[in-house]
Amino acid sequence: MLQVSRSITVNCPREAAYEFWRDFENLPRFMQHLQSVTSAGNGLSHWVVKAPAGQEVEWDAELVDERPNERLAWRSAPGSDVEHEGSVQFRDAPGDRGTEIRVELRYDPPAGVIGSKVAKLFGEEPSQQVRDDLRRFKQVMEIGEVVLSEGSLEGVGEGPFKERPAQPPQPREMQR
Repeated sequence: MLQVSRSITVNCPREAAYEFWRDFENLPRFMQHLQSVTSAGNGLSHWVVKAPAGQEVEWDAELVDERPNERLAWRSAPGSDVEHEGSVQFRDAPGDRGTEIRVELRYDPPAGVIGSKVAKLFGEEPSQQVRDDLRRFKQVMEIGEVVLSEGSLEGVGEGPFKERPAQPPQPREMQR
């Protein structure tokens, strides 16, 4: 299994960050590759994720540890297409700066290590996803939405061609 660990400081109370994350149906608001999460009760949920090459991957997950305002831990249910487990921890940031959020994820990528390397070429590797998702979570919690600009990498092009430099708008006569 491969392992990912990322953290970020968010300028909001720990309780607010925890409550938002704990409502799993909120997760697609900041997790770009996540299409939906449906809570099934008793700590069970169904996840649908966009995968490379226009594919979808689905699995059921179970909550295995919950400490309100401190920690959530989950794992894929037996027989799932994607074997993974993870946790998110919420701690008060030093200096009264909000909340430190740490995500740890262990997963067995479809097609193993080769699948992980191919996915990385197309910007789909989980370490990149977690980093980007945490940045979007910070935006949602601090300003209420994910802000995209002309220079944002998300949603521009496909695969390795997603980038393009931000440039100020040009007057029409200069664009010709």
